[in-house]
Amino acid sequence: MSQHAHIIVLGNEKGGSGKSTTAMHVAIGLLRLGYSVGSIDLDARQGTFSRYMANRFDYSSRERLSLPIPLHFPIERSKAETVIAQEEQDRIFLEMALEELNHQVDFIVIDTPGSDGFLGQLAHSYADTLITPMNDSFVDLDVLARISPETREIRGPSVYTRMVQTQKEIRKARNGETIDWIVMRNRLSSLDARNKREVGELLQSISEKYGFRLAPGFGERVIFRELFLKGMTLLDLKEDPEHQMTLSAVSARQEIRDLIRCIAPESLKGYPKRSTVT
Repeated sequence: MSQHAHIIVLGNEKGGSGKSTTAMHVAIGLLRLGYSVGSIDLDARQGTFSRYMANRFDYSSRERLSLPIPLHFPIERSKAETVIAQEEQDRIFLEMALEELNHQVDFIVIDTPGSDGFLGQLAHSYADTLITPMNDSFVDLDVLARISPETREIRGPSVYTRMVQTQKEIRKARNGETIDWIVMRNRLSSLDARNKREVGELLQSISEKYGFRLAPGFGERVIFRELFLKGMTLLDLKEDPEHQMTLSAVSARQEIRDLIRCIAPESLKGYPKRSTVT
């Protein structure tokens, strides 16, 4: 596949980290900046990302709103009889979706399952940018590294980090390119100041050891769950009369913009000709 679109993969093998919410906000954020965007849901069985998209389409049509919506592909895992046949079908369907979108859009946003599996691993190997949301706690640091509970020393990479390292090697062997890995810290408000500082210091050490960048994530906010039912994002609030632009919403919108800034789309695809950001 000749490269055109920049592929952004959301990956974390623990559920509940906010992958689908992040994927949706990244996709809509890029659209509102004026870029063309495609999206792929590899967790179609759970289907959170695809349901989010369907809710957006339905609400936009019902309320006659002109909301930006990416070209979306849900992909279910193969149900072939053998593992070899399943993996071959999974590979074919993902590569077909990527090829279909590749020359139509600037960015492709892929949401992966919250569990280990061939399809998710394959998607990681195609990532130009990998975003790993994680809840900001000592428990969730286990996604990235094995930590000594007594000394807080890094004992080694986690299963997920080893998988990312493997996919980086596969990516490099395929086309000589690498993966820009970003880890974002979600739900910062759930920790007291001391724990937050200790987690931050450990994350910095892990990032230096295993080669990822740190980005600010999203706070714990009820509004995310409310917006899901309409398929709306925090970047759509001015078009949603039921939500007021509170200080909390303004802060949340800034969190989205900070993440987009960390991705730096203008350095990847230049500045878009149009923008609908408000």
